[in-house]
Amino acid sequence: MAGTSRSVEGAQRVADAGLESVLYDGRDTSPALSSMISKATHILVSAGPDAAGDAFLRFHETDILANTQLKWIGYLSTIGVYGDQGGAWVSEETPPNPHLDRTSRRVIVELAWRATAHTVGARFQCFRLAGIYGPGRSAINKVMAGNARRIVKPGQVFNRIHVDDIASVVIAGMLGAGTHEIYNVSDDEPAPPQDVIAYAAELLGQPVPPDIPFEEAELSPMGRSFYSDLKRVKNNRLEDDLGVVLKYPTYREGLKALAESIAQSD
Repeated sequence: MAGTSRSVEGAQRVADAGLESVLYDGRDTSPALSSMISKATHILVSAGPDAAGDAFLRFHETDILANTQLKWIGYLSTIGVYGDQGGAWVSEETPPNPHLDRTSRRVIVELAWRATAHTVGARFQCFRLAGIYGPGRSAINKVMAGNARRIVKPGQVFNRIHVDDIASVVIAGMLGAGTHEIYNVSDDEPAPPQDVIAYAAELLGQPVPPDIPFEEAELSPMGRSFYSDLKRVKNNRLEDDLGVVLKYPTYREGLKALAESIAQSD
């Protein structure tokens, strides 16, 4: 098994996990990556596109198409491709409705990887991820660092997904499960972001941060853009088709496990 990273530190973590590691910044072709591709039976693409599209395809599609033993290509996308749905529930059957450049590019790249997989005769599965959290990256860490904010926009909810559940979904696909090409990888409960912060504070025995009205919150353009979409994501296909039962079906189970892990390590 092998993996790539854009940074030296990331490449070292790949190597520390016992995998063949390639440092690849997506700016040109890489002989080492070409060699890796030639031996692959499964390819998982996790890097997001740049303004020109997908760097992996741009520089290495020829290598992929030359691989006659390739069985599976997986692509990690985002539920952001559904855009704003006015709070309605979306499923994999919902047409994409992106209104941001970054999510529009995602739709284009999803289709490009699908076409490449079909051309080479490999199974294709696209995993549209909700907001990712896990060790070192969660409301727990924000509360512990003292920089958690409860930004309140009435009616706003987000879906989330724990990294362990993402791994379970991807592994199931790699092992041959599933009859569909698109999967929403999200938890069961779209929830207001301020509720998640409050629950994290309660788990840690910390004061719940005060409400900050969305209109008064100091957010970057990127951060503010996330609040421009409102939707609720259905994930039935994960269990019904992939056979994956989420370990952390809501933020409560996920945050509780993270808090307990931190307590045990102290």
